Amino acid sequence: MPRQLRRDLPEFEIRTVQEQGWSSVQNGELLRRASASFDVLVTADQRLQHQQNIAAFNIGVVVIVAVDTRLPSLRTALPQLRIAISNVMPGSLVIVTPF
Repeated sequence: MPRQLRRDLPEFEIRTVQEQGWSSVQNGELLRRASASFDVLVTADQRLQHQQNIAAFNIGVVVIVAVDTRLPSLRTALPQLRIAISNVMPGSLVIVTPF
């Protein structure tokens, strides 16, 4: 996800995987670490929901399904993304599509 996307979401405190030093961490461990510090994980990894038992983690997951992960494409999902981040519950997953 482009770091610049955070500028479009100033109402949320956003940290990237890179900023946390978690770039090489696999999904299960990433969810475990993120759930200890954050309320929501936003990702474009559509496989996450099939590879991990999201309900086992105390974090909400928002998956953005877009044509690509370039900033202009992701910006089309901003209204839905804001709603999803605000409403996703721990242990659940919300899919956001910018259509």
